[in-house]
Amino acid sequence: MKPYNPHEIEPRWQTQWADEDLYRVTEDASKPKKYVLEMFPYPSGDIHMGHVRNYTIGDVVARFSKMRGFDVLHPMGWDAFGLPAENAAIKRNSHPATWTHANIDTQKASFKRMGFSYDWDRTVVACDPEYYRWGQWIFLQMWKRGLVERRNSPVNWCSHCETVLANEQVIEGKCWRCDNEVEKRDLTQWYLKITDYAQELLDDLDQLDGWPDRVKQMQANWIGRSEGAEIDFLLCDRTGNAPADPMADDTITVFTTRPDTLFGCSFFLLAPEYQGLMELVEGTEYEAAVCEVVEAASKVSAVERAQGDREKHGAFTGRYMVNPVNGEKVPVWVADYIVSDYGTGAVMAVPCGDQRDFEFARKYDLPIIPIILGDEDPLYAQLNGVQERCVTTVDWDHAYDAEGTLVQSGKYTGMTGGKHSPAVDAIIDDLAAEGKGKKTVQFRLRDWLISRQRYWGNPIPAVHCPTCGLVPVPESDLPVRLPEDIDLAAGETLATHEAFVNTTCPVCGGPAKRETDTMDTFTCSSWYYLRYTDPHNEELPFAPEKANRWMPVDQYIGGIEHAILHLLYSRFYTKALRDMGMLDFDEPFMNLLTQGMVLDEHGDVMSKSKGNVISPEEMIAGYGADAVRAYILFMAPPDKELQWNEDGLAGIYKFMNRAWRMVCDLAGAADEETLFQAGASESEGEQALKQLVRERHRVVGKVVDDFARNNFNTAIAAIMELTNAASDYLRKCSAEERAACTFSRDFDREVAEVIVKLMAPIAPHWAEELWQDVLGHTGSVHVQPWPEFDPEQAKADEVELAVQVNGKVKAKIVVAADAAEDDVKAAGLASVEAALEGKDVKKVVVVPGRLVNIVVK
Repeated sequence: MKPYNPHEIEPRWQTQWADEDLYRVTEDASKPKKYVLEMFPYPSGDIHMGHVRNYTIGDVVARFSKMRGFDVLHPMGWDAFGLPAENAAIKRNSHPATWTHANIDTQKASFKRMGFSYDWDRTVVACDPEYYRWGQWIFLQMWKRGLVERRNSPVNWCSHCETVLANEQVIEGKCWRCDNEVEKRDLTQWYLKITDYAQELLDDLDQLDGWPDRVKQMQANWIGRSEGAEIDFLLCDRTGNAPADPMADDTITVFTTRPDTLFGCSFFLLAPEYQGLMELVEGTEYEAAVCEVVEAASKVSAVERAQGDREKHGAFTGRYMVNPVNGEKVPVWVADYIVSDYGTGAVMAVPCGDQRDFEFARKYDLPIIPIILGDEDPLYAQLNGVQERCVTTVDWDHAYDAEGTLVQSGKYTGMTGGKHSPAVDAIIDDLAAEGKGKKTVQFRLRDWLISRQRYWGNPIPAVHCPTCGLVPVPESDLPVRLPEDIDLAAGETLATHEAFVNTTCPVCGGPAKRETDTMDTFTCSSWYYLRYTDPHNEELPFAPEKANRWMPVDQYIGGIEHAILHLLYSRFYTKALRDMGMLDFDEPFMNLLTQGMVLDEHGDVMSKSKGNVISPEEMIAGYGADAVRAYILFMAPPDKELQWNEDGLAGIYKFMNRAWRMVCDLAGAADEETLFQAGASESEGEQALKQLVRERHRVVGKVVDDFARNNFNTAIAAIMELTNAASDYLRKCSAEERAACTFSRDFDREVAEVIVKLMAPIAPHWAEELWQDVLGHTGSVHVQPWPEFDPEQAKADEVELAVQVNGKVKAKIVVAADAAEDDVKAAGLASVEAALEGKDVKKVVVVPGRLVNIVVK
């Protein structure tokens, strides 16, 4: 018998598959399509175990789908622009392209070493001009449709990366890449108007039945739809007098989801970035304190400032606003926990009902007016039914933000208050009738800031002309190429590279300057999955008919860390391209699997800085790629964390050797000295054969079901059960007995082929060697049809049931699989007759196929 040697067979089959172009996409319209895609990697070095897990999952889905008769698209590429390449090039006095393509070559070799079934002819590399040309083209189409805007606004600035960041790229006040503290700066930047699709992005989450609920909730929270009201407050002059004209321009509008709490507004807040803030305090005694708050807030991200657990800072502006419902004047403060990214940057503070306002009021000794109370509050008896204010502050430990009864609220007193209460509608309607407010909807989502002040990115195709202004680069002039002769180590940038900057205006032909910002790298990853459908198109980014045939992606696989950034942006791009007439579907990814992280043996996240990274190449050198693939699939469900344990890898390797020998023996390819003992009685052999027939059909059906639900660990466990049944059969039925039985001889080979086919998506080299060399077939196992199964033959003749008495197992019984319930109850009672002596049986419950539970008293 030929021994299993992964180090000999794996390179050989990888070469043969490449020579045969086995994984080239066929585009066979007679078959149903299946688009399987893993998120493409960033080429920052060789692959790690997280990559191996991600791409092994995708490869199993792709291979299984092909054997099930689908026309499969399974491509791979690289998300190749970005800061790591630029910083590495500066450090090495090299060029980002050199570093990037060297890493791509390394990763590609590792992917091939793992046996992944990619169609390499469809490779997409984001930094190649033939790809980023079409990213520029899409940008121009968005510009034509009004989805591109250039404006001045406060932005997140990372001083370490020397570039701006989108809100989504600021994590707890720090840069998502370098972990540096982020500050605010006023800059003129480019934006994509993703907010135009806010409602649709929210609504269409309901279409995504194949997405994890956790991811959908994260996106819904980020989009952040809030129903409420815009309410106008009048600004008093510096003497404290309200404008004589109620329609004066001195109004500041707030957005609130709780207009029912207006009577509890005891102060007014402005964000440090609020436009016009400095005009309120300029030349006054309050200017210095306000400037101090503004300066301090600029060094903290809006995300961190808005968090409720951070200490709050503020300053009085010396100005007052008029509350539109009661005419009272309330002081205007600037507060660092108010951000301009949500609402209007102005807030009516109601400390009795908002915890952050409550903490601010306590710190600065501002009134906390009770206007909504629960029945259990001691103040309720005193204020129930009271319309005019008689209590101006409370000695509470925290704000009351639940539904309750309005008090001290004029004519609305006694009404139920809360987010969707009758009081909300009543107050909004009255304000609208007086021209002081209106119903509206706000979103937390903000337009996508795509400007980046770095070299290694996709150039924004725009020209600044002193005569014509800002003009787009003509489509015929695309791509705007990055200059290759830039000296990053010497500090040169696109803005200082004269050959790049200086150009002619495409409108008037006069001297002009190129835009020197590049696009956020997420613009590259927001449509790459569409390019895979038509990667060599030189007329368009993709032919609509090809994209519409393959899309949406049937199974998308990647990390949970992309739940907001990449996935939200990709959904936006898809909808925008649909509205351009390029696509006829709404969502890019129908099913999403977010794989869990790979931890080290101590349960810690693997990282180079910790020195606990497990090298895939090292594991492959010891056990082979197939064993690594099988281990990483077997040790945990794909969406859960996987704790690395080399002992488990060794165990999987032993199983693959045992299954190899099993296939050889079943196929009659074992040595004369058979691996298994024989000589059991004929009846035992017949029983073992009968059990193997059942397992052959049951396991195939289970693997189909498990693969369809991405339960690869239980699928492998089922294959192990089939090999155990085969082992039992070979032990109890001698080679002579099997040779004498025509059915047994044919069935032996059938089981061998079934085991090989079931393992083919998991261990492709192992399966190919057995299929062609041991079983003697021509043609790859990976293009063979998946084995059929008969559910009737999978049914057991007998089943073992646990017998419980008051929930505790007392015995086990074996009954016919189709036994009547009364017979099962009788057998169960008989098996625990001694335990029931002297007890009163109240109920007997049969759970089919599992147990009998006897309830006694």
